[in-house]
Amino acid sequence: MAGSNQRPVVYFREVTSDALLVKRAQRGDRNAVDTLLRENYDIVRAVCHRIVINTSDAEDATQLALMAIVRALPSFDGRAKFSTWVYRIATNAALDELRRIRRRDVPNDDAKFASISVGDATNAIDAQMDVSAALAQVAEEFRVALVLRHIADLDYEEIAVILEVPVGTVRSRLSRGRAQLTALLGNQGESNHRQNNDIGGQP
Repeated sequence: MAGSNQRPVVYFREVTSDALLVKRAQRGDRNAVDTLLRENYDIVRAVCHRIVINTSDAEDATQLALMAIVRALPSFDGRAKFSTWVYRIATNAALDELRRIRRRDVPNDDAKFASISVGDATNAIDAQMDVSAALAQVAEEFRVALVLRHIADLDYEEIAVILEVPVGTVRSRLSRGRAQLTALLGNQGESNHRQNNDIGGQP
């Protein structure tokens, strides 16, 4: 009987760990703040890198996101899941960094997609094409949705909350983003196939 009473206690601790850490952090417990940052660092970094792409700029976005989390902790009210709140901050930091980059020196390449023909995604996967390189060329609003869905593993409702758009818009962006990514991967696969044939034809 004693053993059966232990399970609810363990379950309770698991469910409330983030909430307890947040409360401690909001009371000024630096160890709790450090723990929250450490536990969320990997996913914040992954989101920033997949959205921003460029390694140096993505690291800047990661640091900005972590600092924003610390600054905003006192205002976290628990209405959203803590993880969703973290993803929103990471996404906003990454998008802010992209805007800064564009102001600095990067042109808008969205027009390129008008000329992309749909390729065979299966061939691209078989050829082990670089998904990150292709993802970098997906239009920004679609790339963000793809990252939140497939990297952060969020559901449509959580993505809608983070991006402040209807769920239908999330579905549309994911669909169009996947279409662009598939086309890019297929296009890369065809290009590499032609290059390999040229190399193979040399005496």
